[in-house]
Amino acid sequence: MTTQVTQPADANIDTALERNRRFAASGSHQGATVFPNLRLFVVTCLDPRVDPAHFLGLELGDAMVVRNVGGRVTQQVIDDVAFISQITENVLPDGPLFEVALIHHTQCGAGALADDGFRQSYAARIGAEESTLRERAVLDPASTVASDVERLRSAPAVSPRVAVSGHIYDVESGVVKTVVPG
Repeated sequence: MTTQVTQPADANIDTALERNRRFAASGSHQGATVFPNLRLFVVTCLDPRVDPAHFLGLELGDAMVVRNVGGRVTQQVIDDVAFISQITENVLPDGPLFEVALIHHTQCGAGALADDGFRQSYAARIGAEESTLRERAVLDPASTVASDVERLRSAPAVSPRVAVSGHIYDVESGVVKTVVPG
């Protein structure tokens, strides 16, 4: 994997802020609602190749998105889904609430957590238990996304009215494949 740096590091936020000024001036943010248009909550990886706004064609207000290392269902993700479930149940007293789409991807850097040396030094850096980090490695996205679907579906804090599905995004082809339907 090659890294291409096109601007000095201090110019990166300046570029993003200039884009923000154009966005704000366009008025595109006006009328966006808190409840997502697609009734969709996406959990995916923080890898810059894996931006659901691009590979799912999401517009502002279409979905809630959480991105973390590997797109894994952590306790924080469970808490976030439970929080949104609680709010949504107050608005929609009956029927389905929304769907959580868990999306893992090919060539995931979270696979590094399977390497003993990397995992040990990373655990020491963040003050975490090494054994819990090994479980977060993504070597086989079909297996990990299926496991995470089950973890979220079985979480007592998450409303049974929330659908959960699992998918794999192929970074080479750009295609998302459903592994576990909602």
